[in-house]
Amino acid sequence: MKLYLAVAVLMLVFAAFTEAQDTETIDEQLSSFGTKVSELTQDLAEKTKNAFQDMHNSEFATNTRNWFQEQFAKVKSSFDGLSRK
Repeated sequence: MKLYLAVAVLMLVFAAFTEAQDTETIDEQLSSFGTKVSELTQDLAEKTKNAFQDMHNSEFATNTRNWFQEQFAKVKSSFDGLSRK
């Protein structure tokens, strides 16, 4: 019984080894890996850019910018009033 099991395991290993050799070479694997990495980084860059644009155009960011502009205008007008006296 153990002999049959050992032969079956050896046949599976041999079949897997044969299929592994029929696949891509190391050069092909490295070039496909490089392609996949570049696609991933491009996708990540695009998603990051879109996230920053969404954040920049959000209502909170717009209200905050407007508030700071108003405060700066108030401070500027108060300094202009002091310099004219």
